[in-house]
Amino acid sequence: MDQDTTGRIGALIARMTLQEKLGQLTMLADGLVETGPPGPHNPFNMVADGRVGSLLNVWGADLIREAQRRAVEESRLGVPLFFGLDVVHGHRSIHPVPLGEACAFDRALWEETARASAQEAAHDGVHMTFAPMIDVARDIRWGRIVECAGEDPYVNAQYARARVRGYQAPDETGRMRLAACAKHFCAYGAVLAGREYAEVDVSQRALEEVYLPPFRAAVDAGVAAIMPAFVDVAGVAMTAHRRLLREVLRAQWRFNGLIVTDYNSIAELVNHGVAADMAEAAALALNAGVDIDMMSDAYANGLPVALERGLVSMEDIDGAVRRVLALKQSLGLFDDPYRGMGPAGTPKQPPSAEGRRLSREAARRSIVLTQNRESMLPLGAVRTLAVVGPLADACEDQLGAWASAGAGEDSTTIIAGLRATWPSAEVRHALGAVYEGEDADLLAQAVEAARGADAVVLCVGESRAMNGEANTRTRPYVPQGQLALARAMLDSGAPVILVLCSGRPLILPDWLVEGARAVLIAWHAGTETGSALGDILSGACNPSARLAVTWPRVLGQVPIFFGIRPTGRPHDPANGWSTGFGDAPFAPRWSFGEGQGYARFARSNLRVDNARLGPESLVRVSVDVTNLGDRQACETVFVFSHDPVARVTRPLLELRDFTKVSLEPGETRTATFVLRAWDFAYPDETLKLRLDTGLIQLHVGASARACDLDRVDVEIVEGTP
Repeated sequence: MDQDTTGRIGALIARMTLQEKLGQLTMLADGLVETGPPGPHNPFNMVADGRVGSLLNVWGADLIREAQRRAVEESRLGVPLFFGLDVVHGHRSIHPVPLGEACAFDRALWEETARASAQEAAHDGVHMTFAPMIDVARDIRWGRIVECAGEDPYVNAQYARARVRGYQAPDETGRMRLAACAKHFCAYGAVLAGREYAEVDVSQRALEEVYLPPFRAAVDAGVAAIMPAFVDVAGVAMTAHRRLLREVLRAQWRFNGLIVTDYNSIAELVNHGVAADMAEAAALALNAGVDIDMMSDAYANGLPVALERGLVSMEDIDGAVRRVLALKQSLGLFDDPYRGMGPAGTPKQPPSAEGRRLSREAARRSIVLTQNRESMLPLGAVRTLAVVGPLADACEDQLGAWASAGAGEDSTTIIAGLRATWPSAEVRHALGAVYEGEDADLLAQAVEAARGADAVVLCVGESRAMNGEANTRTRPYVPQGQLALARAMLDSGAPVILVLCSGRPLILPDWLVEGARAVLIAWHAGTETGSALGDILSGACNPSARLAVTWPRVLGQVPIFFGIRPTGRPHDPANGWSTGFGDAPFAPRWSFGEGQGYARFARSNLRVDNARLGPESLVRVSVDVTNLGDRQACETVFVFSHDPVARVTRPLLELRDFTKVSLEPGETRTATFVLRAWDFAYPDETLKLRLDTGLIQLHVGASARACDLDRVDVEIVEGTP
């Protein structure tokens, strides 16, 4: 902060009563969207008393203008509020869920959609988004896997940087448009059995190598706020985790932004068994470095008692207030409390033409084609198309979890999109099944719709209520009623195009995958799902997305991910005394990075410009990629590394970089990656960063499957002692 800002904030704090200070540290929810158990508050009535510093789950010019008016005109000190909302993958224009958009492997797209979301949200009076969610997740039972960028720490770190840049890009005044709050610090994705709100017990190595790097990337990108997870890590509740919050986040990483709790999590320290009452809970959180108490009333009710007991200091309270006011200053709220939003009486704005264009483009680049037998796709001339399944006309569900301000009425559904794609064809529609349960009449209608059709587009999967927060599923399968529909469609004689709509990987029966001619993983793709799918099925768009998360073949493989470590008895199908399963294959259904388009690619001439590296050396890794198809296409190229001999066992593959290569038919281009020698360093047995001398294998290709990778080696000739 500059001297003028510091002086202004210091003078304001000096005038505050304890209640007003604690008000600045209190965030309460209004009721436009439910993200946790409701409280007993009437927050609008508390604003004028200075007992609230920020509100969440409220948007729209009229509501926010009125709340802000009470704060700046009726409260004693006139301190403006800021307003937070989960703007996770769009605001009015909804983009694919994050797990889906991660499959684009496109940093520019991730930044662009975040920037567009920020513009729409700011116009509705929102100042902070509780995003990006960057919890590395490897257990598909966990419902919140939908919110992250998948299983890999490097991908989540790149996603974090791009989203923070997009959300916090400056507006016309030069101030950040929307403050990002990265969540959930840290290891929330490792909850026991994928069970929501459960404990986490991971090693310090896993924290260092898997769960902390995405948050370090967010901090390096200048993220305005961090949200600790609900959970405990190895018995220490994150909301009170002094070592990770104060020593790592604040001291080591030099993060000086806000730390905002998750919903009611300070009060839940009593449930964790680390605080006897609200005063102790509040003291633990404040002393760990938490600035804002979301919805628990712990600071307002507990900190006065904690002060009397000597559990906290006024200095720490003032420090937290200072950081809250500094954010309000950086957002420009002291100069214009109504900045960026539309005037009073502004009607609800549907997605703009530009918003729809970007939603459509993001969906096109996020839908993954995993199977295309006999070149079923793209579809040629279509006379009759049957579009069946509960996701075919699901205007709300296709928006996915956390689409707070999105409206189903603004969506282009799959049936609507395909009818617009083939206006001269007979595009029949039948529900066929409900999400869960069976209905013989609906099934019969689908069988009739499929009769004589050129193809069946079978749209099955999850409703948006089946994933997201508080939606752990012990059986993340396509439900039985939908499978009955699938069997009937496969028996109809028409070729079946399977479209999977979900917020997580699903366990699929072999007969379904083997029976379908084509399989597309559409995720919950947002406002323009139908238009994007029509573009892909018709060939107007060549699919280019690749999986950012492994799809297991059976549930018993979970957790499953590509970055496993070698074992003394590596998997050998011919050897029963090797790692694997006695009743299931070792390999997943689809691996990280898998995906197809309507063209084939060839890689050649893999090379490095420097095969002997010192600690400060760079190496350029290059490979030529050729489009063997007859249409423009985009290939994703990954570079992984493996250290075969180290002080501690290293993963078989560690992702180091990725890029997209767009090619015309017959064109060859070179994909080049620049890596540092220090990229191959690792925490040794004492968790001290170490760079060994010796061989490093570089694996370059189209996915984490061995058959998709080529290898070139470099040597570290000088490392750390």
